[in-house]
Amino acid sequence: MPTEDFAPAKINLALHVTGRRDDGYHLLDSLVVFADAGDGLAVEPEAGLTLRVDGPRAAGVPEGPDNLVLRAARLLSPDRGARIVLTKRLPAASGIGGGSSDAAAALRALARLWGMALPDAAAVLALGADLPVCLQPRPRRMRGIGERLDDLPGLPDCRLVLVNPGVPVATPAIFRALDRRDNPPLPDLPARWPDAPALAGYLRACRNDLEPAARALEPRVGEVLAALAAQPGCLLARMSGSGATCFGLFATEAGSAAAAAALARAQPGWWVADAGLWQQPAAADQATRATT
Repeated sequence: MPTEDFAPAKINLALHVTGRRDDGYHLLDSLVVFADAGDGLAVEPEAGLTLRVDGPRAAGVPEGPDNLVLRAARLLSPDRGARIVLTKRLPAASGIGGGSSDAAAALRALARLWGMALPDAAAVLALGADLPVCLQPRPRRMRGIGERLDDLPGLPDCRLVLVNPGVPVATPAIFRALDRRDNPPLPDLPARWPDAPALAGYLRACRNDLEPAARALEPRVGEVLAALAAQPGCLLARMSGSGATCFGLFATEAGSAAAAAALARAQPGWWVADAGLWQQPAAADQATRATT
């Protein structure tokens, strides 16, 4: 029986670029949540380490040793083997942490398969800035270069409509195009957000500092944002990460479902997903830390 795990889409509700270190890494202050849209991953015992990629978004995803899933497996244990099957449902290079979430899911599944503890945040940071937050996927405030993580106050019931216009956006190009890199951090967090409109109100006082550069480099990002904002019930439309995926925040499932259906009809070439918020079950969280 395969050992399975879920790799949820990572959504930056807000992303402020607050500085840059001498080594070139950018400092961020971001609100991160996870959606119940994502990739699937399954592992089984095998003498060597292999990866097969399938699913509706498998085209173009490499299966060789540079794939982040295999790099994560080698970081966990360079000498053990497993057969890994990654089912891609999320678009690649799209600002929703697909590769990092896949690698984190591989670490969780392989840790269970091999009876090992998960590596800590400092160890997985070497694989990418999103790995620490994806390792235990739940709502977080992410700071520094991705290593400073704090749990968020209670989030209200809300829905996300995720839209990608089918174009990749190169993260390095976005950062090179920034007008400034010393922006203010997030406003003070409340004790909780009582409902989705309150969350949207807070987020309107925030930004994604990468969005203007992405819109300039790829005009279809602006088209997606305008289409989302025009949907009835959309409380906020914003780009996630470095794009090109954008999200609309909705208060109800009926509202998000209607918006997703309308967008899919109007733009059949776009990737559209109606999603709720997702959090790793507490029991699974405890199990991954049981041997640490």
